[in-house]
Amino acid sequence: MLNVDEIQKIIPHRPPFLLIDHIDHLEPGIYGIGRKCVTMNEPYFVGHFPGKAVMPGVIILEALAQTGAVVMLSEEKNAGKIIYFGGMDKVKFRRQVVPGDVLILDVKIIKNKGSFGVGSATAYVKDEVAVEAVFTFAIGD
Repeated sequence: MLNVDEIQKIIPHRPPFLLIDHIDHLEPGIYGIGRKCVTMNEPYFVGHFPGKAVMPGVIILEALAQTGAVVMLSEEKNAGKIIYFGGMDKVKFRRQVVPGDVLILDVKIIKNKGSFGVGSATAYVKDEVAVEAVFTFAIGD
């Protein structure tokens, strides 16, 4: 649905910190599914961990947050704004993510009041849950 060039028109993140390769499904302000193809070329694999490459959990959380940002900032009223983390709750790491995995980033907005909201996010590899979390966020100018 959205390629990397189109994603960069919605959110301000840029390589090497743009962590979404594609948006496969998008309902602005409601729901989105993103995709990150994990390769050995990711800069964090140099130190995490030498000889045993594992995608850092905080990077997976950021990829989920960026997917949520696309969901919220694709709404016309939020175009050109920025989303900030407000908090993370119920974070569970269920599976390691390694080079060669395709990370599916599933985000549902469960509460949205003005410039604040809550999203439920799950990252999958194939049919296995890798990470789940609930995010709070604020939309700023």
